[in-house]
Amino acid sequence: MSLEMHNLRVYPSKEHLAKEDQLAYKMAQVAQDKTDISDDVIDMVINRIIDNASVAIASVNRTPVQHARAQALGHQREGGANVFGLPNTVTVHAEWASWANCTAVRELDYHDTYLAADYSHPADSIPAVLAVAQQLDKNGADLLRGIISSYEIHVNLVKAICLHKHKIDHVAHLCPAQAAGVATLLGLSVDETYQAIQQALHVSVSTRQSRKGEISSWKAYVPAHGAKLAIEAVDRAMRGEKSPSPIYEGEDSVIAWILDGPQATYEVPLPKLGTEKRAILETYTKEHSAEYQSQALIDLAFRMREKVSDFSKVKNVLIETSHHTHYVIGTGAADPQKMDPYATRETLDHSIMYILAVALLDGEWHHVKSYAPEKAQHPDTIALWQKIETIEKPEWTEIYHDPDPNKKAFGGKIIISMEDGSQIIDELKIANAHPAGARPFQREHYVKKFDTLTENLISKEERDRFINLVSDLPNLTAEQVKELNVQMLPEKVEEFTSKGIF
Repeated sequence: MSLEMHNLRVYPSKEHLAKEDQLAYKMAQVAQDKTDISDDVIDMVINRIIDNASVAIASVNRTPVQHARAQALGHQREGGANVFGLPNTVTVHAEWASWANCTAVRELDYHDTYLAADYSHPADSIPAVLAVAQQLDKNGADLLRGIISSYEIHVNLVKAICLHKHKIDHVAHLCPAQAAGVATLLGLSVDETYQAIQQALHVSVSTRQSRKGEISSWKAYVPAHGAKLAIEAVDRAMRGEKSPSPIYEGEDSVIAWILDGPQATYEVPLPKLGTEKRAILETYTKEHSAEYQSQALIDLAFRMREKVSDFSKVKNVLIETSHHTHYVIGTGAADPQKMDPYATRETLDHSIMYILAVALLDGEWHHVKSYAPEKAQHPDTIALWQKIETIEKPEWTEIYHDPDPNKKAFGGKIIISMEDGSQIIDELKIANAHPAGARPFQREHYVKKFDTLTENLISKEERDRFINLVSDLPNLTAEQVKELNVQMLPEKVEEFTSKGIF
């Protein structure tokens, strides 16, 4: 794919920056640039819709998802959008469907990822684009373009601008991408899209405390919050309203006062107009329900455990890995909660020390059982867990940030030292399910994941209906898009009884 680098810097108010030269406008041009779509891109969009459905249905009865669904059901609308798991006859306002559905997708931390200068889960855009498509009678081809657009904007922002080092949550890249995807779906003008993107960024900046220390359920709600903000931003732009401008380059902008400051410069890649959008192919999903940086290490643990005859004889375990892995999910985070047997699931799936201990002991990973309190509090788990630490090694940080997607890797080296002085050492750069891994995920793997996560929750007829429908995505009518939902067996949907305002 042919990319152009957009130089991004802060402009004092007295130094006028033409609208056409602003990053938000250039992103809007890309979003509304109608180009050919290759079969491999179409296939990957279908894969990711299946992937989202898998993890959403598996999380339907988790408390945060129940609460988000209850809030959405307080905003029902005839001819609105579906709520994952409920009958297609139940529809709510699009922004509230996005709220419920994004929370369901994000809750288990088990869908797709892209890691570069910052972190991202690009499939978090799909529920927003889908909900608006259902409410405004858009067909499968429209939906396809909207999803591709959101991925393109999101991935390229993540390549160029690090939010994490300023402790800003990654929804600040997600929300503009969600707005761009919805605007593409609706075929808006470049000017309308530009205004929506700016508004989306302006209102979506929040701190990374949502992923620090004792991590709460808000981590699951963050993309849902972004989706609501993005849909409202698009609605506002469609009515002719303007937004803070230039949102990236202005004297009092996000860059000037929240990111690298008035002297900052960035190089943001965007596809040349007229060239195909293929960024979705650079992203990857998860085989295991845990932070992406742990995927290769889980696979490595499965391989190494066969060489450990007695885990009680382990003296210590050292993980040599990248800066981000060490400081976000490793001991470099200096979060005591990451070593706490009574920590929340949200905290445990951001603790590579816990994850590695369980993977080594069990030789398997399950989205529920591996996080169960009895697992976290088991003496064997605790004993091994407390012996694990991480350290950053420059070579792992370097390949983590390699601009070549074929060289970029997120693994590490594990050194297990035994009490008798012997060591077991192995390393793995890329997770097995990664596109460049030992066993790359293909359609059959996405469908298998779907079947595993929806087992006993949906009927065989519903399973076949959904898989067959989404597989024909480019040809779906608007009426068929309204049925692009997985309906659970009614008795399997648990409703929480707590009450709020809605």
